[in-house]
Amino acid sequence: MLIDFHTHCFPEKIANTALQRLSFVSGGMLPNTDGTLSGLKNIMSKQGVDKAVVLNIATNATQQKKVNDFASEINKGNIISFGSVFPFSEDCLDELERIKALGLKGVKLHPDYQGFSVDDERMIPIYKKISKLGLITVFHAGLDYGFPPPYGATPEKMEKALKYFDSPVIAAHWGGLDCGEGVLKHLCGKDIYFDTSFGCGNMPKYFASKILETHGADKILFGTDCPWHTAEMELRLLNSLEISDSEKEKITHQNAEKLLGI
Repeated sequence: MLIDFHTHCFPEKIANTALQRLSFVSGGMLPNTDGTLSGLKNIMSKQGVDKAVVLNIATNATQQKKVNDFASEINKGNIISFGSVFPFSEDCLDELERIKALGLKGVKLHPDYQGFSVDDERMIPIYKKISKLGLITVFHAGLDYGFPPPYGATPEKMEKALKYFDSPVIAAHWGGLDCGEGVLKHLCGKDIYFDTSFGCGNMPKYFASKILETHGADKILFGTDCPWHTAEMELRLLNSLEISDSEKEKITHQNAEKLLGI
């Protein structure tokens, strides 16, 4: 069993445009799918991924309802889709209620694309609402190739934000892309999950190994960041860490099954 906790896809009519824009702002990264749901399912089938969590992001206030309608539409079968809210929309808290009513299990927040810092006091009511609803929160963490520093979710900032949550929090990209030292200092051992997405070639093996050793396999989730990375890529990094079979089972599916209630 293999569950990918970090994937993306877009409605067919905007998928091509979205991928072109994201590729351009990120310095020319090449995607491994066409950005559609069918493209995601195709690569899942080819690479042995049984279920995938699709992380949608609302990048402005007028977009969030459409984003969550799409998330609800594809939330079936082997796809578990998360919603999103734009933090500065007037109906942000109401939209979180709607996300819960739609049966979505969590939300994705991306500080750099959404223009906030995770330790911003304006986010506290949102975090408390998410916690009250029992939703999972996935944060983009660390640097983002499409933005200059300072970044909105460094390990230091994530550590401060955690105190406002009573529901599960996931810091993507091994706790923070290009932030290995900070993850070890500020986040390892805390009540937070990391996913492995976009780690191959970006998270040095030394830091991945130390994070796994220090944080423990119980709090790490397999993820790819598809369409940018693939399961085959991230399994290469995971297998290079010489983990035990029981640890690998936890990371590749058991932790996700427990967290998602499946």
